[in-house]
Order: sequence, then structure tokens, then C-alpha cells
Amino acid sequence: MKIKLGLPKGSLQEATFRLLKKAGFNISVNPRSYFPSINDEEIEPILIRAQEIPRYVEEGVIDAGITGQDWIMDSFAKVVEVAELIYAKQGLIPVKWVLAVPKDSPVKKVQDLQGKRIATELVNVTKGFLKKKGVKAEVEFSWGATEMKTPELVDAIVELTETGRSLAENNLKIVEVVAESTTKLIANRQAWENNWKKEKIGNFSLLLKGALLAEGKVGLKMNVPAANLDKVFSILSALRKPTLSSLSEKGWYAIEVVIDELEVRRLIPELKKIGAEGIIEYSLNKVI
Repeated sequence: MKIKLGLPKGSLQEATFRLLKKAGFNISVNPRSYFPSINDEEIEPILIRAQEIPRYVEEGVIDAGITGQDWIMDSFAKVVEVAELIYAKQGLIPVKWVLAVPKDSPVKKVQDLQGKRIATELVNVTKGFLKKKGVKAEVEFSWGATEMKTPELVDAIVELTETGRSLAENNLKIVEVVAESTTKLIANRQAWENNWKKEKIGNFSLLLKGALLAEGKVGLKMNVPAANLDKVFSILSALRKPTLSSLSEKGWYAIEVVIDELEVRRLIPELKKIGAEGIIEYSLNKVI
């Protein structure tokens, strides 16, 4: 028994491979190959454009895949959404599809695009957005380099962005957000009805979510004399409930806690001042 797993080729590929590695799956791929190797004999990965993964999952060509909510919506794919995995090319944030026009364009709102031409890869979602707004405009599929098409070829674009920096660099301004999207692990409906495949995909999902939860967090261990426990807890308790265990040396305790990495620089000097010793900071792969 194997799971045929679609992995996104393109902008999400590097971030996905990093997440898989943190979850315990080592992936390697020849630049000319679409079939990566993985250290799990029960998984058969294949690299596919994220836009195509929902359709292949729906049709049962592959059992499961990692893709964006945007492509699920745009393809109207009927699939099982197993897990939401909030990560993107540049960070752990949702991405946005935005309606953008040149900075010197007279267009101020979506209604100003009545009868105009819009280019995007997200054609069906864009058409649905315009319909809700009561705007009739021509929406054409863009094969790439969408940001360069205004104003010579089209009046506006709907483009994916995380920070908006690339749009600004291309002298574009955002008029309105068309849709937000997060990365999803999806499964074929028939595969999900198979007990073995469902359990395998579910376990895979558990490890991915654990790896994501560990992002931006670290473990902190320290030894604290009994007399100073209340002071240490007053600092740590607002973050997480620490684990407390007694040491072999009477009157001393070991404390362990998982906290946000950004808090560590502030906490360590404070903990040292109030008597904590042997402070150890360590990285995390997964938090389940």
C-alpha cells in the first residue's frame, strides 16, 4: 500500500520541502525529475504545479496533495480538506490575491473597472468576485509575468502577494483584496474512505502540523532553587505552564518550558538575575 502524494512545484516547493524535513521526511529531487525520493516507503511523491493538484486529487490520479485554498476554489474541486497548513513562500502567513492597477491609474475602486480588461491566473475566483460586486469586465488567463501587463495590455490585474513589495516595485497599487488563501493538505474522497490510506494521510498531517506549531518556538530548561520558584513562575506562567521536577540535590528544581523564540532574549537575563542556573535553550522540530 502506498499514498500517491502531490507536492507543489514552483514557489511553494522550497518552503514545503523545509516543512517536510522538519516533520521527519527527507526529500531529495533531481532538478530534471518530477519524482522526488523520500525516506518513507509508503509514500510516493510527485511534483505538480499547485494549480493542478486539486484536479488530480479529485480525479484520484493522486491520493493526496499539498496546494492552496485558492486553487481548490478556482478549480471547484470536490476534495477532502484534511488540514490547514499556514505557511507560504516567505513566511507563516496567509497570502492574498489582490486587485491592482498602475499607481497613476484613475481606478479607485472595483466598480471603476466596468467594461475593462483584467489579467490573472485565478480566473474563476476573480469572475465570482466581480459578479458579487456587480461589475462586468473581461477576465483573461495570464500565463505569467502578470505584473508587467498593465497598462499596455490590460487595465488591471489580480495577483498573489504576501507583502505587497513586488507590486510596489512594479509601480502598482492595491485596489481591493479579492481572496485570502492558506496552504491545505487535501485528499481524494475515495482514498479517504480507505482505512489504511486515511490513517496514513492523517498521521502525515499530524506530523506536518506539529512541525508548523514548532516554528518560532524554542524549549528552555533551567535549574532553580526552591526559594526562587515563585519569582521564576511569575515570569514564565504568562507564556506557558512550565514543567517542574525535583533534582537529586535537595532544595533545587528543574523547570522546562516551550516559549516564543522572540521572548528568549528578554527572559534569559531576567531569569539569571532571579537565581536561575544552567539555562539551556534548544530548538524544536515538532510540537504535538
